[in-house]
Amino acid sequence: MNATGKTLMVCGVTGIMLAGMSCTAKKENKETAETQQTVPVKTMVVKQESIVRSIEYTATLNAFEEVHLAPASPGRIEKFTVEIGDHVNKGQVVAYMDRTNLEQSRINLMKLETDFRRLDTLKKTGSIADQQYDQIKSAYEIARTSYQFLLDNTQLKAPFNGIVSGKYFEDGEIYSGAPVPAVGKPAILSIVQINPLKALVGISANYFPVITTAIKADVLCDIYPGMTFKGEIFRVYPTIDNATKTFMVEVKIHNDELKLRPGMFAKIRLHLGKGSAILVPTIALVKQTGTNNMYVFVHRNQKAIKVPVETGRMIDDKTEILKGLKEGDEVIVTGQNKLENGMPVRITN
Repeated sequence: MNATGKTLMVCGVTGIMLAGMSCTAKKENKETAETQQTVPVKTMVVKQESIVRSIEYTATLNAFEEVHLAPASPGRIEKFTVEIGDHVNKGQVVAYMDRTNLEQSRINLMKLETDFRRLDTLKKTGSIADQQYDQIKSAYEIARTSYQFLLDNTQLKAPFNGIVSGKYFEDGEIYSGAPVPAVGKPAILSIVQINPLKALVGISANYFPVITTAIKADVLCDIYPGMTFKGEIFRVYPTIDNATKTFMVEVKIHNDELKLRPGMFAKIRLHLGKGSAILVPTIALVKQTGTNNMYVFVHRNQKAIKVPVETGRMIDDKTEILKGLKEGDEVIVTGQNKLENGMPVRITN
């Protein structure tokens, strides 16, 4: 073979090699470009998980009972035995009214009681007419009722265990029977029962079929972080408000340590029993700009698909999904903030 032939052969081989290298480089560059265009993400397959179903509302705590004590008739207040903030027991005397009328009534009752006993003896022997006996008996019973009435209204007693929340007169002042501006009704003293307390809660009508008395409640108060107070529903109102589509329940709240007080603001969490729900990590949720709407990205056919969702309550680091996802969906949980609908993605789980 002459020199010219050798030269042509070398050039041909070199050309083939260069062409092959060029094709390989183009293929690698194309693959690199495609890799660079996809967004690396991590995903999680959603499934039904066991949860304790509950609903949460805010409410103001109220005294379980409140009473405004006043005598049945005007008179002079002789003495209070308590002050605002004092704890009282059921049946404890908290105030004495003037006892002049009571003393007169007691003397009259004792006289009539003596007469009645004497005539009762005579009646047994037939020595007195029935009409005379009946008159004395009637007068005696009226006097006894009158004395008991005056006694009850001279010694005002606490109707339940509680705390004195208001005192509107001082010793020796005259109670006229007129309403007191502080409470809008006649009163010389107010008492509240704070163990238990109660809260009035408005609940969505959607829950009416499942709400019953004795449903348990957790009560949380911001001023006692980390503490949970126990309670239960004890009354369910029978009607639904047409305007708000809610119905009312009353929750009894146990307050054995007397830490809670009427007027405090609290979260009331009602436990509706066990169930199942689709949960996703809360970090997977993306908020629609300018709205409160939430969405997630779902991995489908190597692409990120934007899916609007309706969320329920948070459970630890997860959020309940009420609408939008189904079991088996592959939700993107890392890298979602860089995505737009339809973008290609690369799974790096």
